[in-house]
Amino acid sequence: MSDFDLVVSGRVVDPETTIDDGWIGVRDGRVAARGTGAAPAARERIDARGQWIVPGVIDGQVHSGSQANQEGLGWASRAAAAGGVTVMVDMPYDDPEPVASRPQLEAKIAEVERDCHVDVALFGTLNEKHGLGAAQGLIDGGVCAFKFSTFEAAPGRFPRVEEDDLFEAFKLIAPSGLACGVHNQNQELTRKNIARMTAAGDTGWDAFLRAHTPLIENLATSTIYELGAETGARAYAVHVSTARGFEICRMYRRQGQVAPIETCVQYLMLDHEEHTRRFGARTKHYPPIRPRAEVEALWRHIAEDVCSFVSSDHVSWSLERKGNPNVFKNASGGPGLETLLPALWTGCAEHGLAPSQAVRLLSSGPAKHFLLDDRKGSLAVGKDADFVVLEPGRFAYDPGKSLSAVHWSSFEGREFQVRVAATYQRGRAVFDGSKILNKAGSGRFLRPAARG
Repeated sequence: MSDFDLVVSGRVVDPETTIDDGWIGVRDGRVAARGTGAAPAARERIDARGQWIVPGVIDGQVHSGSQANQEGLGWASRAAAAGGVTVMVDMPYDDPEPVASRPQLEAKIAEVERDCHVDVALFGTLNEKHGLGAAQGLIDGGVCAFKFSTFEAAPGRFPRVEEDDLFEAFKLIAPSGLACGVHNQNQELTRKNIARMTAAGDTGWDAFLRAHTPLIENLATSTIYELGAETGARAYAVHVSTARGFEICRMYRRQGQVAPIETCVQYLMLDHEEHTRRFGARTKHYPPIRPRAEVEALWRHIAEDVCSFVSSDHVSWSLERKGNPNVFKNASGGPGLETLLPALWTGCAEHGLAPSQAVRLLSSGPAKHFLLDDRKGSLAVGKDADFVVLEPGRFAYDPGKSLSAVHWSSFEGREFQVRVAATYQRGRAVFDGSKILNKAGSGRFLRPAARG
């Protein structure tokens, strides 16, 4: 008689350690036991010796609904599975309206449960149409965090929330314990710079970086953490791309404040001199891809374990949205669900950081941040058996093989040190290295485990 439904053997990586000759046993969709050496009997066995076994990735910043009728949660979840992402945390800025009320949240939950191949947690937001009073309905409905912006990225869909309104929103959300993430961009300085440079005809491939100075980002980052300190909310700046942003965060932490911080893999693995010169507006993100010196300064904060988690900021803009010779007229962002894990893993290896560092940034860190760590984030006994088999080697990334809605990437041709050989969710195969194995609707909507 089998002891387990499934046993997988390999180099098991957890947030703190790596077990070279390890195994995990799965029963009823959860990790039931783990150990070293000879593995016990099971109905199904996976011999992945020589490969890495890591917890499923939680991508804490996904924009699957930014273009109506273009991608959506279901299609994005296929790319997620191919990238070893077993939980997408999807942003609220859907086209045509953001998720700012309980009925909108319920409709999106229904989409998750109908279409998704991996699990999904959801952000909510607040806007003028539904008012601050919608916050409690969103909390009760199961959002895992709230998202706001100090910059109007798209009228109506992605509005600016002014500081006094952020203050009131944070006060309402603080008792729930849910995080308040904020897009960190000073609107007035951004618009002045773009207007001045456009009038001068300065709109080429390198203009976006020069228009979006570190000061634009750092001023907004400071505002976010100060509002968090004033209200007691778990406020944080998303996609921080400057070392100064991390220093601001550390200053608030030293003063006793709860101050999470996030960056994205592109700010750690791409640089202005090489990649923006090569790919132009394809690398247009907000914040911009920074110079190589800034990238290396960020890695020092990563090595010191300051960062709460790393995300992809995935959005599947078509190349039609990236081809204007005027860089300011192109959409910001790009696809990233399939490159998040291999890219960060490679970056950690290239900077002499242990595999457990990548697991903290991609699995246990976001699980804790979004209050999902009762079931997600590690391969500890009792957790969901969400895991990824990583094959070591040298793999040049080919976006033509992507399962995303688009087939381009700023990581095109980048050599990664691992590839996703298989993805499992609750002990069941989702992806086998080339194709999706489970049915749409196999993914679940995740509610945060604890409040306050």
